[in-house]
Amino acid sequence: MTTTHAFWLAGREATGEATFDVTNSYDGRLVGKVSVPTEAQVEEAVAAAHAVVDEFAATPAHVRAAALDHVSKRLAERTEEIAQLISAENGKPIKWARGEVGRAVSVFRFAAEETRRWNAGEAQRLDTEAGGVGRLALTRRIPKGVVLGIAPFNFPLNLGAHKVAPAIAVGAPIILKPAPATPISSLILGEILAETDLPAGSWSVLPVPNDRMPALVQDERLPVISFTGSDKVGFAIQESVPHKHCTLELGGNAAAVVLSDWSSEADLDWAATRIATFSNYQGGQSCISVQRVIVDASVHDRLLPKIVAAVEAQVTGDPADDATDVGPLVDENAAKRVESWVDEAVAAGAKLLAGGKREGASYAPTVLTELPAGVTLARAEVFGPVLTIAKADGEAEAFAAVNDSDFGLQAGVFTHDVQAAFRAHRTLEVGGVIVGDVPSYRADQMPYGGAKRSGVGREGVKFAMDDYTYERVLVLTGLSL
Repeated sequence: MTTTHAFWLAGREATGEATFDVTNSYDGRLVGKVSVPTEAQVEEAVAAAHAVVDEFAATPAHVRAAALDHVSKRLAERTEEIAQLISAENGKPIKWARGEVGRAVSVFRFAAEETRRWNAGEAQRLDTEAGGVGRLALTRRIPKGVVLGIAPFNFPLNLGAHKVAPAIAVGAPIILKPAPATPISSLILGEILAETDLPAGSWSVLPVPNDRMPALVQDERLPVISFTGSDKVGFAIQESVPHKHCTLELGGNAAAVVLSDWSSEADLDWAATRIATFSNYQGGQSCISVQRVIVDASVHDRLLPKIVAAVEAQVTGDPADDATDVGPLVDENAAKRVESWVDEAVAAGAKLLAGGKREGASYAPTVLTELPAGVTLARAEVFGPVLTIAKADGEAEAFAAVNDSDFGLQAGVFTHDVQAAFRAHRTLEVGGVIVGDVPSYRADQMPYGGAKRSGVGREGVKFAMDDYTYERVLVLTGLSL
């Protein structure tokens, strides 16, 4: 019997009048049915969140921290169950799905830790000028209001966690809207949240169809929007509500640069392995997946065959198999889009060195060189297991190639030269520079976000907590300082 998953309305389980199916993109099997909230139920969730704003902000830190600790512990206890669910609804290989659950465990633990030490207040003497004698300013951060968190399909649990955990940490009610393709892992998160003592109304998980989202985005009772997804949708949201606070974690076409000093056989083997792995993990469906490799001419001819061999060694197949490195994309249309972009590039003169074949929703790990500048693959985010390799004559040319992009999320720079690392940090127009590794590295406690069309604002627990709040100053008068 197929399970129908309820949603979570103001902290309680609820069902609507309709359902939709969640299917496995690898074999087409039905993973589960999900109940859809009615418009009246969505209104109830929003009204409940708005009504509890002051109460939740005043909740003692130990209550919020205990809830976050509980979620972290329960996610850890249910790791295998949740990982299998993520793999089934997302197509992600099971080993990567286990890693995603582990990261979500950490996110909630980090949030619990930050809750206990955050917002102690900063005191500032104002008697630095005569008019401030006897005055002291105390600054604290106050939640901006209810957060509307819109999560993507590629990391359905962990990127939902990056919206929910900071909101709970600061005492901001949150309504989480999961991606239609992958809602079940967010609903499991709701199950665990329901085990805590958080105030009713402080959280909801609503699998609302995308065509009903504009009304939620426009709702004045939801002053903070945290969105992860495409740049097109993200900036459309921002333009539609310019008076709201929007945190946008958008796309990328991340580059890995290999400089001339990264030249030993061990260096090149490491770079090739990391590049091959992280251009293909999650089926390339990560905003910081390696899409472009820019290699100094002095090492290009030695590194290129190593990368191709490492890509060809990636194991493709059933995402439920522990041996699988690369599973399907989220659906067949996504794979067809990747196929069309590669075909366009090859027809325009790009050289195909590996892959280039589609089977259903799966696309083979692919390597291209000599990519013409005008093709779609040269400018857009492929969001698939496709890698392009180009040669650069020196550091300046390589860094210029990285910046020749509408996106700027993260970049990787393979170098041993500390001065080159600092030049990269100063020069590259990205939110993060990873030295000695691929751009795909992310620690969940560090600030994460981009420049240009890669978005605005930062995630990473402490930084999202700052993003969801504002500074409020209290001035005390007549004190003997």
